[in-house]
Amino acid sequence: MKLSIVIPIYNEKEALLKILKKVEEADILGLEKEIILVDDGSTDGTREILKNLGEKYLIIYHSKNQGKGRALRTGFQQATGDIVLIQDADLEYNPQNYPKLLRPILENKTDIVYGSRALQNNPYLRKSNYWGAKLISWLTNLFYGSNLTDVYTCYKVFRSPILKEIKLESRGFDFEQEITSKILKKGCKIIEVPIDYSPRGFEEGKKIRTKDGFIAIWKILKYRLFQ
Repeated sequence: MKLSIVIPIYNEKEALLKILKKVEEADILGLEKEIILVDDGSTDGTREILKNLGEKYLIIYHSKNQGKGRALRTGFQQATGDIVLIQDADLEYNPQNYPKLLRPILENKTDIVYGSRALQNNPYLRKSNYWGAKLISWLTNLFYGSNLTDVYTCYKVFRSPILKEIKLESRGFDFEQEITSKILKKGCKIIEVPIDYSPRGFEEGKKIRTKDGFIAIWKILKYRLFQ
């Protein structure tokens, strides 16, 4: 069985090699793997680093920045694995969590796993980020009858057929809400597992903003009521 790890990248020259080393060293429970890197129009020197990585990875370049959701869709199109795992290019999410994320799928308990930051004690640099994540998850549960604790987590793992069945359109961080909403509307089971989380501040390159929270709320309503 093969695992595709899809990593969207935008202006991550300081973190890129560090996260790739962690991904390479992570325990993937004996699976074959491919690592797909999608550079979303980086302008800080990230591209020069990528061009020196050789043929170890499948690397795709967007000519301009289009957003995390668009970068992920590009990566999904190229993925050939039986299982697809999303990994951010920063150092907030630790690949040492891979075994916990993969086991429920390998043990045939589910086709989808989310890594939840809320299921164990984790730091948040800003209370607004913490309460924003809680609000989005609460609203999702209210409108979709789910019981999720962390909709906007990076760590989402799918059996590949699930992704192929879902038509995605989001370009930005609203990808997280779109895919969750559409999965829940299909009646698919999502299992959450606790993960480690090391947040960074905006001065360190964090990109999600308050406006993304308002977009998420609109998408909760849109996919529930209008699609």
